[in-house]
Amino acid sequence: QGVAECGKACQQARVAIVPYGGGTGLVGGQVMPKGPAPVIVSLERMNRIMDVAPQDNILLAEAGAILTDIHAAAKGKNRLFPLSLASEGSCRIGGNLATNAGGVNVLHYGNARDLTLGLEAVLPDGTVFNGLKRLRKDNTGYDLRNLLIGSEGTLGIITAASLKLFARPRETGGAFVGVADPQAALDLLDFLRDELGETISAFELIHRQGLAFLRETGLDFTEPLPEVPEWMVLLECGGSAGMQARMEQALAQAFEKALLGAAVVAQNGAQLATFWRIRETIPEGNRRVGSISSHDVSVPLGRVPAFISAGFAAIAAIDPALRVNCFGHLGDGNLHYNVFPPKGVSRAQYEGMKEVVKTTVHDLVAQYGGSFSAEHGVGRLKRGDLQRYGDAGKLAAMRAIKQALDPAGIMNPGAVL
Repeated sequence: QGVAECGKACQQARVAIVPYGGGTGLVGGQVMPKGPAPVIVSLERMNRIMDVAPQDNILLAEAGAILTDIHAAAKGKNRLFPLSLASEGSCRIGGNLATNAGGVNVLHYGNARDLTLGLEAVLPDGTVFNGLKRLRKDNTGYDLRNLLIGSEGTLGIITAASLKLFARPRETGGAFVGVADPQAALDLLDFLRDELGETISAFELIHRQGLAFLRETGLDFTEPLPEVPEWMVLLECGGSAGMQARMEQALAQAFEKALLGAAVVAQNGAQLATFWRIRETIPEGNRRVGSISSHDVSVPLGRVPAFISAGFAAIAAIDPALRVNCFGHLGDGNLHYNVFPPKGVSRAQYEGMKEVVKTTVHDLVAQYGGSFSAEHGVGRLKRGDLQRYGDAGKLAAMRAIKQALDPAGIMNPGAVL
């Protein structure tokens, strides 16, 4: 009710509203660097887990609930909420939904959009949309839930959500393996899908540059393999009893087919957690080194190897001394493709190169039929990219929807459009 009253007051006064969750967004959707001062509406105190219903397999949470707390509440009822991000200890579910967050488990469970049954939200005129459904089927007109998810606060403020829960795997297995190149990684994924079906929940591609940055910046981690190859994969599977044995057998067969090199299979949950800490620390290593330009992109799975090869060549053509850390969610085609200055050189010396690097990468993504924003959203930092690469028909429809729902333009102005 308080958010609705705030919305009505801002509507009458024509004052902008910027919704704020955990502040972990990476595209400037939660900040407004210029223009008249807005009202910042923080959802941090709306953090209740309102209900966990294991028989319905749903969890009701207010928008300010921290993702880790949602995980814990689901686990307390022997259920799983699979959305998993590096920032899960501080990000909030309202922001996750507003940006349609992805994470490491999209391969099996889908994006935040796929994990949501219903929403409660305050629309730009202060009207409350009461859509906290527990239904798996509700075919009653326009899907306002999916319109609001991914809208980045430009069409309304998400205040609560009805989230899908899943059975917890009886057994989980994981491994860190070396592969010859991205094509071999993709071939390995295809083989394991044939052998293990939909039990593969995560399949992360990691380049040795990421581990080099961890060493360079003094971040503590355990070397996953005896010798670090150029390319590695971190995979996780979950399923019924015997999952670990089935995964080990499949990996042994993959080794015989020369689909992988050295491999270390996690013998327990603690070792698997050690593997995941490496993956989750790579973004911090990137931050400490300081990128010239960072990119959250996706391309069709079959084109990933060719894109990576072309990308390395394109960056080397700009300056062969530049370093590329390419890593990410290979299982769903989402790569974090970040470009860095040479070792010992400040990124400030390459500031003038940022636009040419970004345009080179994003033009290549478009050439391969991909997206310049896979899971981070558009925010304010990528509005120009949306204009450059976006479909004209889609942009026209988006503007019409924005005008219809927010004619005064007060909801997170300057974000997305």
